[in-house]
Amino acid sequence: MFLNRRHLMAYAVLLTPLAHAADPVDNWPARPIRLVVPFAAGGANDLMARAAAEGASKVLGQPVVIDNRPGAGGTVGADIVAKAGADGYTLLVSAAGVISNSMIKKSMPFKDDALQPVVMIGLAPSVIVVPKNAPYNNLRDFVEASKKGHGFNFATAGTGSTPHFVAEMLNVKYGAQLQPVPYKSGSESTTAVLGGQVEGTSEASIIALPHILHEGKFKALATTWTQRISAYPQLSTAVEQGFADLQIAHWAGIHAPKGTPPAILDKLAAAVDKAMKEPATVEKLKGLGIEPMGGSRPEFVKFADAERKRLGEIVKAANMQEK
Repeated sequence: MFLNRRHLMAYAVLLTPLAHAADPVDNWPARPIRLVVPFAAGGANDLMARAAAEGASKVLGQPVVIDNRPGAGGTVGADIVAKAGADGYTLLVSAAGVISNSMIKKSMPFKDDALQPVVMIGLAPSVIVVPKNAPYNNLRDFVEASKKGHGFNFATAGTGSTPHFVAEMLNVKYGAQLQPVPYKSGSESTTAVLGGQVEGTSEASIIALPHILHEGKFKALATTWTQRISAYPQLSTAVEQGFADLQIAHWAGIHAPKGTPPAILDKLAAAVDKAMKEPATVEKLKGLGIEPMGGSRPEFVKFADAERKRLGEIVKAANMQEK
């Protein structure tokens, strides 16, 4: 059929809005977003994910659904997202393991670059704790005491967990004699301290603070983040106590499959950043011992790159690789 110029212009006018409407980037999100949490419900990572999901959903105008997929130190959930479509609808609530697992595990089901950093959600500062009746009043006392005799057993939530890194940082940087004892979870680690099976552990503030402030079962020696915990400001940081290299926290961010359009990533990062600055969210999270962060995509990329370098040095020096 012959089409003259007038006909062609008419078709162009009709098709232009359809083409625009079909653009997946411009229309994102057009349906619910799935946030895969690679840990069980109730922990610091999960609680931060739910706060981000609720806030981002309001900004983006679509439901953000939490999907808990625990296992293998976060690798099970991360693998699901690494192999998902790069369309912005399946995302990972990441933790330190997304950076350190490949350094430690014998094999991984995906490559590091299969996931890309999007935005920081928040962090739960780590707290080094000992039994209430322990004779140590600060981290220096604990480290020096560990150098005597056979050293101390230090509970961790498994190989490569934040408490494992805390122990090895103290060993490598400050000559402590801490033997990491792996448990299946942070709750099991804290139970081991309460039961006297180990001399101490390091746990996320959201888990440790109730035992310290309300139940009085733990003695806190230091927090291992760069700033004091908003919900427990009387506890000094390890840096303040002279341990300048002991800086680590239980953080949560968002990673996306490689190839996700930058425009989608920027829109998501802006939504989470806005959610983490909402006064009600800030008050709620800080009350639990969690510090809301947010920020831009470049800031989170910079953080992830710095953590990869820093933690990699500890893994190598402490020989943390799985045998």
